[in-house]
Amino acid sequence: MEVEPTREGFPAYSLNLMKNQPERKKLVDYICIGVYSRHMINTNDFFDALSDETRRRLLALLVGDDELCVCELCYALDLPQPKVSRHLAVMRESGVLSVRREGLWVYYRIHPLLPAWAYRILDQMGQGCAALEIFQDDRKRLKEMPNRPVRCCA
Repeated sequence: MEVEPTREGFPAYSLNLMKNQPERKKLVDYICIGVYSRHMINTNDFFDALSDETRRRLLALLVGDDELCVCELCYALDLPQPKVSRHLAVMRESGVLSVRREGLWVYYRIHPLLPAWAYRILDQMGQGCAALEIFQDDRKRLKEMPNRPVRCCA
């Protein structure tokens, strides 16, 4: 049974589903394990995500922008797509980032359900990194990127 969460994070289901005992157990498991574990962040995973310079560079760009496409991040960091995607996957799996697909484009953003302490750390990291040359170069390359994807649903 695949149950997609609604905007509020709770699964959408019909009342008929509640009459079926095995399906009801799956639904309860989904609610208790699936939804909540997706949005909880492990502090070790969070700080592991910050331990790598490439991931800090990606996060600094994402803190400054609402969301960015993988191609924009590759261009800004001047790194190959597989390397950038691998680092994005680490941060997505740890709960730091969320992803949105639009056709062929994949957009990443800071996860909207991060705890307040994690947002404060990312904000402070972004401010502290802003003065460093490598982070300034990343921001400059991103601004100068030709043919950036147009967001219609951000």
